[in-house]
Amino acid sequence: MQLKLYQVDAFTERTFGGNPAAVVPLDDWLPDATMQAIALENNLSETAFFVPRDDGGFDLRWFTPLIEADLCGHATLGTAWVLFNRLGHAGGTITFHTRSGPLTVTRDGDRLAMDFPAQPPAPIGSAAGIGDVAGAIGVRPEAVLAAPYALAVLDSEETVRAVRPDFRRVAALDIPELIITAPGAEGGDCDFVSRFFAPTGGIDEDPVTGSAHCILIPYWAERLGKTEMFARQVSARGGALWCALRGDRVSIAGYAAPYLEGTIAV
Repeated sequence: MQLKLYQVDAFTERTFGGNPAAVVPLDDWLPDATMQAIALENNLSETAFFVPRDDGGFDLRWFTPLIEADLCGHATLGTAWVLFNRLGHAGGTITFHTRSGPLTVTRDGDRLAMDFPAQPPAPIGSAAGIGDVAGAIGVRPEAVLAAPYALAVLDSEETVRAVRPDFRRVAALDIPELIITAPGAEGGDCDFVSRFFAPTGGIDEDPVTGSAHCILIPYWAERLGKTEMFARQVSARGGALWCALRGDRVSIAGYAAPYLEGTIAV
């Protein structure tokens, strides 16, 4: 069987930045084991597979090299880019049906804006938990909160950039997917920065993580007293995200850059 495959760098305007996602259009679902094998072969943080629906939307699933993900931002952005720019999708909005419910992606000029669920984090209230995170990242957080992922708040952008995690200790945390975050540097161009580690999913450090911003946006909106923000994920590749809190939803917008188009044999 021959399948088309696209690779798109999400949350960046340039190739070799942002987070690379593979996108595989399907007419019907492949066996789960086959999709997982393709994702492992691609060895990217996520490979997205989508199938068209009779209502004009699409069913969408995401696989890391090791597991199927419940929610993924950059591969959703990449899939929408492929549909708009390579597969002739008409109209300005795409609806995806996923494990996390309906998700929409809308053209916003040259950017694509995703509507995702807000996931406000709550303090864990455990000194032991803070100590465990400190041992994993080598610096004591000001606070540790939890939603679907753990969120460690650090004192500065410089500290976030300098962290060198012990991934074995991250994987041993009670919540083994960890965001670290801090305010943007004084005089810088962003409201907040972050990084994301998920070694148990086969991703030591994810370059740019849309799903993490479902947690980060409500946290920083409350802390900064504003609902519209600009964020940077300060991984080695780096990514830029235009963020907004809309009640119990968040808008996460960014650019995408095409890298590869080809055919895979399955």
